[in-house]
Amino acid sequence: MTKTSQTDKIRSGQGFIAALDQSGGSTPKALALYGIEESEYGSEAEMFDLVHAMRARIAQAPAFNGDKVLGAILFEMTMDREIGGKPSAQFLWQERGVVPFLKVDKGLAEAEDGVKLMKPMPELDALLIRASTAGIFGTKMRSVIDAASPSGIEAVVAQQFEVAKQILGHGLMPIIEPEVTISIKDKAEAEALLLRALLTHLDALPDDQQVMLKLTLPESANFYAPLVKHPRVLSVVALSGGYSRDEANTRLAQNTGIIASFSRALTEGLSAKQSDAEFNAALAAAIDDIHQASISG
Repeated sequence: MTKTSQTDKIRSGQGFIAALDQSGGSTPKALALYGIEESEYGSEAEMFDLVHAMRARIAQAPAFNGDKVLGAILFEMTMDREIGGKPSAQFLWQERGVVPFLKVDKGLAEAEDGVKLMKPMPELDALLIRASTAGIFGTKMRSVIDAASPSGIEAVVAQQFEVAKQILGHGLMPIIEPEVTISIKDKAEAEALLLRALLTHLDALPDDQQVMLKLTLPESANFYAPLVKHPRVLSVVALSGGYSRDEANTRLAQNTGIIASFSRALTEGLSAKQSDAEFNAALAAAIDDIHQASISG
């Protein structure tokens, strides 16, 4: 019944998904924004201990619960550790009512044809078996679109769906994330190409399969409405993509049926130097704001 309950929770959409999945490359920046400079740790192991402590602090805050936070995306090392004396995925679901997801991609390949594909994932099957055993509900994988390149965008979407089918084969729910860089001049054109490619691949899925989509907030409100309504889509979530929390929330509220899956925008204003009371209050305010934007559309 757990999978059914988790699917129903994600489908209901009355909240948002927290992205706590900063990887090795993005961890120093995440820690710096949290008030911990690179000079304060001397090894990669110490760095990952510090970022896990940050994630655990977030997950154990009173406001971080299933009332407004539907799910949380974890980094692999977070899945392998404990929060509150329990394996992380179990803690999230059993103690907080938050559906656990796992980031599975291994980073981006070099830019080519206006996009960055995902690096090969030869050990994905083994990771998916571990994830399923750990109680993970779904996965997330990210590609990047830097230009309105028809062939590049098709390559991104084709790769995402190919890997999604592998994930579905393990009984897990894939979040497909073809991020469109917010600063590119032809962002709207790239979004039009992406929409067409996504619809083509969604239409080709079997009737009994669904995926989730994680997309950059579009230039035109409700531009992705056909994806929100598509029967092969369990949920459409939005990344903050470098927008401030205020701007990301404003854009999100204009898009009916899309909920947040913010990382940097969620942790904006949080600091390792804050007392627990200050930290919990700041996080509660962020959760309230993002939740409201998620249900406003």
